[in-house]
Amino acid sequence: MSSNCTINLPYISGRKDVFKYRFPDKALEPTIKLLKSSLLVSFSGVLRIHIAFLLLHINSLFFNCLAGGLIIYAVYTLDRALDSEEDIANRPELEGASKKTALVVSLICFLAGAAILAASGLILLAFLPLITGYLYSKGVKIGKFDLKLKGGLGMKNIVVGITWGVFITGIAGIGSASIIAPLIVFLYFGLKLFINSAIYDFKDIKGDTMAGIRTLPVVLGKTKAKTLLISLHFLSHLMLLITIITGVLAFEPIILIYSFIIGLLYIQKFAEPVEKETKGRLRKRLFMIDGESTSIVGLRTVINAL
Repeated sequence: MSSNCTINLPYISGRKDVFKYRFPDKALEPTIKLLKSSLLVSFSGVLRIHIAFLLLHINSLFFNCLAGGLIIYAVYTLDRALDSEEDIANRPELEGASKKTALVVSLICFLAGAAILAASGLILLAFLPLITGYLYSKGVKIGKFDLKLKGGLGMKNIVVGITWGVFITGIAGIGSASIIAPLIVFLYFGLKLFINSAIYDFKDIKGDTMAGIRTLPVVLGKTKAKTLLISLHFLSHLMLLITIITGVLAFEPIILIYSFIIGLLYIQKFAEPVEKETKGRLRKRLFMIDGESTSIVGLRTVINAL
């Protein structure tokens, strides 16, 4: 049984017209949770773009970083607003949220971010996450040609890694004189985001299995999937180390060292199946994974100030 909030508007044109707006209280809390659910990943995206600027030795452009964050927020909020079979099982706390509210907020954020990127000649990057997201979830069918990315082994992780790797590097590397440096930054972020998305799959095994999504932990099992993630982690940071030593990328030891250590820690801790995530585990996961870029930027700022 739910209560309702009624708003009465008084006299208009000399007569008493009563307009009633009814918003069910039970939808308010999940809607707020839905709108808040993408804030951290959005802020993390802003700082990842800033870190990409640092690695490329290019002055960070605040508004371009902000635009990237707005688009990341819009895409993730939109994805969570459009219920899928696995989302119902993996995010029950969002059940009953107002989809229209989420869609409107997502549209506003996307248009604002796209307008900023358009001013820098990067409008195509703004639409990249939307296009790949559509190809992943819906696909395109023309005659006998049928392209749908969803369902293949690790395909979700590959799509996440490539899409956001290109997005981050494209925004930060637009002014780079060399192709090698942006390529290395793309591989670094692409592999890191591949790993992070795969780690999240460990806690979503139930929903992904129900939906028939062949994620790495579902198909390979815990041990093999974790070994693969650790191998990719070593590869990405070895590549980053070599390019920093050779001067291809800027000398940023804080980024390299912190990213390497925290990555090993959260792969070891969170690449584990879990039936129900406790609040303590959730806070640690958000701090270590989604908060990684915040910690890197904060630590770098403090050390440089000493």
